[in-house]
Amino acid sequence: MLAIGLTGGIGCGKSSVARIFAELGAGVIDTDEIAHRLTHKDAPGLAAIAAQFGAEYFLPDGNLDRAKLRRLVFSDPGAKEKLEAILHPLIRRQVTFDMAAIRAPYLVLVVPLFFETGAYHDLVDRVLVVDCGEDQQVSRTMARSGLTAAEVRTIMANQISRADRVRLASDILPNHAGHEELVETVRKLHRRYLELAADDEVRKR
Repeated sequence: MLAIGLTGGIGCGKSSVARIFAELGAGVIDTDEIAHRLTHKDAPGLAAIAAQFGAEYFLPDGNLDRAKLRRLVFSDPGAKEKLEAILHPLIRRQVTFDMAAIRAPYLVLVVPLFFETGAYHDLVDRVLVVDCGEDQQVSRTMARSGLTAAEVRTIMANQISRADRVRLASDILPNHAGHEELVETVRKLHRRYLELAADDEVRKR
């Protein structure tokens, strides 16, 4: 199956793009959603996080205090590495399991830190980067998350630069305008990916 890695900087609109692809019939796997499932109360990744970071990063109901842990990992590179060492193998294992179950013309694998982790290059055929201006990244993220501009820019500083992301992309999806324009752009890419998927099927016969 043709597999597209979908990535982009924080606030660029990856989730919106993934939803449109899903509505058009693509198979979609989101590593952020998998990470959330793996760190929900009583989930597999939680015990290891508790052992590494301690009870102060958990809420009274036993769930992970995601906001507090996020602040830690974006301010402490060592903590970020420890968290990634716990989660990335679990996420990768679940991704490969989910990929085997997908029945769709092609697959979109959403990996926000695709270039940063380097863990999924072998699973995809192309990389689609959702792109927008850095000021838009900040304003969109602030609107949805309640983070300050400084906090958003700290997160951005821990990601690969916009220029490098665009340079490494197979395909670039600009998300500077409104939702209607975004839908039309995704539709065009969808048609292109259907063509590529069909060509790939022919080659395999």
